[in-house]
Amino acid sequence: MSLTRDAQAAATRTADNGLLETLARAGFIGYGIVHLLFAWLALQIAFDRPTEEGDQSGALRTLAAQPLGKFLVVAICVGLVAMAVWQALEAAVGHRDEQGRQRLLERITSAGRALVYLYFAWTGVKVVRNAASSSADKQQALTEQVMSSTGGRWLVGLVGLGLAALGAGLVYYGAVKRFERHLKTEQMSAQVRKVSRRLGMAGYVAKGVAYGIAGLLVLVAAVRYDPEKARGLDGALHTLREQPYGAVLLVLVALGIASFATFCLVQSKYRKV
Repeated sequence: MSLTRDAQAAATRTADNGLLETLARAGFIGYGIVHLLFAWLALQIAFDRPTEEGDQSGALRTLAAQPLGKFLVVAICVGLVAMAVWQALEAAVGHRDEQGRQRLLERITSAGRALVYLYFAWTGVKVVRNAASSSADKQQALTEQVMSSTGGRWLVGLVGLGLAALGAGLVYYGAVKRFERHLKTEQMSAQVRKVSRRLGMAGYVAKGVAYGIAGLLVLVAAVRYDPEKARGLDGALHTLREQPYGAVLLVLVALGIASFATFCLVQSKYRKV
């Protein structure tokens, strides 16, 4: 028991570190920049223009190609790692204002966020190291490899269902304004709170739609044994573009993702860290 208490005390001291909080808040700014570029790529797909892949890796490669771009990507990676550490600590000793099942759910969610931030940070590292291979191609190749193994199609199908469920969860999270639980709303003026609420709702719903479509495509890939369908967010955006009124729908998704990018800037100041 004493070892557990000592570990919790050490984690709490780390969580109270001012430098970690500063880096985590800066990380939200970098996360917002990545999503703003992601939204721009989605617009390029909507207007059928050649572009980088329509996902976060494409956004990072677009940024890296600009003057001082690699320096900015490195700075974003540092912020993302800080955000991952912060969320890992939240998963371990955080959410103490919650009780029972709700606290467990919040800690599991924080663990998931930590993994997402680490994944994006690692993607940034690969971009800086000039690893130019297509993430969509990698996802397709991995899907094909997994499906060729025993029970692989079931596994890919479960991944697709999980991704679709994540998309639905993000839509719900935004629609019921659950994100406000994690903001210092008491420090906001009425106007700032109104704007942040609209940005958060639009942003989470748009991300949920994109992830939901990606999950359904992975599920279709498993059912039809068609790995070419499993190309992540890039494939989801291109599939949406091919639908009736797809360009209009994709523009709306891009605007929603841009709203999420702006909401990240709000979080950099008002998020409870």
